[in-house]
Amino acid sequence: MVWLQNLLNFLSFSRYAVVFILCIVEGPIVMITTGFLLRLGQFQLVPLYFSLMGGDFVADLGWYAVGRFGAWPLINRFGKFFNITPEIVKKIEKRFKTYQNKILFISKITMGFGFALATLIVAGLLRVDFKKYALLNLGGGFIWTAFLLLVGFFFGNLYDIVARPLKVGFIILSVIVVICGLWAINRYLVKTEI
Repeated sequence: MVWLQNLLNFLSFSRYAVVFILCIVEGPIVMITTGFLLRLGQFQLVPLYFSLMGGDFVADLGWYAVGRFGAWPLINRFGKFFNITPEIVKKIEKRFKTYQNKILFISKITMGFGFALATLIVAGLLRVDFKKYALLNLGGGFIWTAFLLLVGFFFGNLYDIVARPLKVGFIILSVIVVICGLWAINRYLVKTEI
């Protein structure tokens, strides 16, 4: 069990770096989970918040780069199989450029709802001004990260109140409630904004 203790010591020492890396891979889940752990006293708020923001921002820059440098070759080669032609991309470009600030900001504050990833790639594909992209992404990221941390923190607070035998059921129910709530918000935003 020495290896387990060494692993726990490593994670304790480098937990913010681990959060940063995990947030690059899967931001929303990591944000909610670390908000829960923040409430249980496992993290400090300021370094946690900026680790999450940094990891999420790096991931979004990666998706922008995928769109900017890799999307056209894929569209030219495989687009016909998915009914994506250069003509369709031009139509999307016109619409996107008309509402790009709104689209980018809303997609960021609703990250994880199914259309944000495509929006980030399309922003790169259509060569949206990088500074504008980065600023809108950071602005939305501040809101989104705070929201998900608060969701996790709230459920961490409730977890402290729940009796010990019910804690596992509470966690399962909480995950279901959060997923359903995020899905409902997504449906509402998709219908009203885009």
